[in-house]
Amino acid sequence: MNDLNISKETLDFIEEEEIKLKDIFSKIDKQAKDNSMKVLAGFQKYEVSESYFNSTTGYGYNDLGRDNIEKIFAYVLDGEDAIVRSQFISGTHALTVALFAYLRPNDIMLSISGLPYDTLHEVIGIVPNNSSLASFGVMYEQIDLVDNDFDYEKIKDYLKKNKVKLIEIQRSKGYSTRKSLTIDKLEKVIKCIRELDKDVIIMVDNCYCEFVESKTPLTVGADVMVGSLIKNLGGGIAPNGAYIAGKKDLVDLAGERLTCPGEGREVGPTLGINKSLLQGLFMAPSVVASSLKTAILASKCLEDLGYNVEPKYDEERADIVQNIIFNDKDKLIKYVQGIQMGSPIDSQAVPMPWDMPGYEDQVIMAAGAFTQGSSIELSCDGPIREPYIAYQQGGLTYEYGRLGVARAIEELKK
Repeated sequence: MNDLNISKETLDFIEEEEIKLKDIFSKIDKQAKDNSMKVLAGFQKYEVSESYFNSTTGYGYNDLGRDNIEKIFAYVLDGEDAIVRSQFISGTHALTVALFAYLRPNDIMLSISGLPYDTLHEVIGIVPNNSSLASFGVMYEQIDLVDNDFDYEKIKDYLKKNKVKLIEIQRSKGYSTRKSLTIDKLEKVIKCIRELDKDVIIMVDNCYCEFVESKTPLTVGADVMVGSLIKNLGGGIAPNGAYIAGKKDLVDLAGERLTCPGEGREVGPTLGINKSLLQGLFMAPSVVASSLKTAILASKCLEDLGYNVEPKYDEERADIVQNIIFNDKDKLIKYVQGIQMGSPIDSQAVPMPWDMPGYEDQVIMAAGAFTQGSSIELSCDGPIREPYIAYQQGGLTYEYGRLGVARAIEELKK
């Protein structure tokens, strides 16, 4: 045994599995190099200098760093414009701001990727809330996926019969058993939608997906995309925040909903966060690559230990999330606790299921992270409901990620 309480047997097992993953890891490294080129080109295009790190307070007028950070994000994400702010508390908050910016009473919002993530249920009104979209007269409909792909016939039929204001697509699986949606699938369904309706707003929840593939939802025709900065694009350095990127008029509408009409994106103090946002984006291609390698290692190891996993280690990936299906409540809890034991922060803490705000079921969550709630750092969580799935994501470096997985495997053995 070593000081991390990981047996030699487990470490040897990890090393044997790594050898089998060499070619897959090489492809991830190539993707990281391509994404790094794009990020560096964005920094140079908008002439990043030390003056961009300066802080504004109060109203935040004339913040040169803030305005150029948003241009860089737009460039990297293939969008016309972007709003990137610490005033966004989370990805869910950014999605909420976007939805309330674009939808009006009697408008129809249509989800074509099934039920959205749990924290959006009260935002939409799936779970009643007096501040929901439903309470303002916005109507919500959804079309479920079929065999992990869009139900094209139902989508076509619905659009022929109804005037939809906004179509929402959630790429990552959330707390579901479906597969995450690749850019190729997204491109195909957007083309299908545009053949029937050229005006509907296509909005993509891109959380967990940035830099996993070379294209973005905006590249393939989406109008707007939303993501969190304590996930992929924050690179583990951004302390909070989120972004909304896409068509300029839609980004401006979101800015007026985040602040107030008439002021919009002209206000919003950065309070010293600019350097962290820039440095996080700069590191993001490498950090996302480490997260992918950590997820793939977990997939290979846990499958070879007899557990069902999704995606398989050699499947195409759309995000950094790894499902491990335990079909056993106690094993789910043990694995999540093991990830916490392999973390740099609060490794002595023992996660237990609890009633977490925004979720219908109890949730157990390992989050030994430098930033509270960060899921680009190695983390693992899951609702306490059948089939008892652990949702693992993140890993700032692969070296630390593999140790976290090793510690979780060690805990499972008990």
